[in-house]
Amino acid sequence: MTAIRVGIIGWLGMSALLWTSVCLAAADREKLLNEPGVYGTFAAFSLEEHWNKEGQSARIAYLTAMKGVVEQHRQQIAIDLYLLRGLSDHADVLFRIHAMELRDTQKFIVDLQNSLMGKHLKAEGVMHGLTKKANYVPGFPDEMKADLKAVSEPGPKPYAIVIPIRKSAEWWALDQDTRAAMMKEHTGAALPYHKTVKRKLYHSTGLDDLDFITYFETSKLEDFHSLILSLEKVKEFQYTRRFGHPTLLGTPRSLDEIIEILAQ
Repeated sequence: MTAIRVGIIGWLGMSALLWTSVCLAAADREKLLNEPGVYGTFAAFSLEEHWNKEGQSARIAYLTAMKGVVEQHRQQIAIDLYLLRGLSDHADVLFRIHAMELRDTQKFIVDLQNSLMGKHLKAEGVMHGLTKKANYVPGFPDEMKADLKAVSEPGPKPYAIVIPIRKSAEWWALDQDTRAAMMKEHTGAALPYHKTVKRKLYHSTGLDDLDFITYFETSKLEDFHSLILSLEKVKEFQYTRRFGHPTLLGTPRSLDEIIEILAQ
């Protein structure tokens, strides 16, 4: 591990000049993560089979190239990374990308795949969605709306889960009031876990072979487990035709942490 850390110090120095541009983009990151009308993309990659045959210096060089691509594009888009290896057999690493224009995300992924690191990355799946204002919450009782505004428990959320969802044609054929009533029941079942499980919803209909991408963060996987069991019992779930497949479970990591782990 010591040798790896020493080898990595070099690319840390080379990337220092990028710090100013990253700082300038920080305010945009908050906007991208919190406002509606933003495209969200989940891109999962595995390391190809020859990766472990590369020498340490070569691996560091490839990962340095990846770092350069990520930092360059962070001036336009928000990029978060997750380590899936060890918790998911679908991929090794996941990129969650937020952008005002989907073509900016496309450029980042193309540049990543064209980099020195790209030849060692096998794309396992890419999902696209769009953040929107809540469709049903405005019609909920005031007490429920107040509960939804409650702040989640402080502290880090070391686990992230991504679940794609597709609804049936029967669901979309229901009138707005019927769907709203079922979503009120859905929300009521989820509220007991609102403080320990953070959730973000992306709308995918027309952008992907999905209707929704649900993203969760938590420090208590047992609460997440109970949340899903509760949601499977409500009437709305009967209209779900795809839930997961894949379900991605990982841990949020900094870019430098991902590089250090993959360099081993």
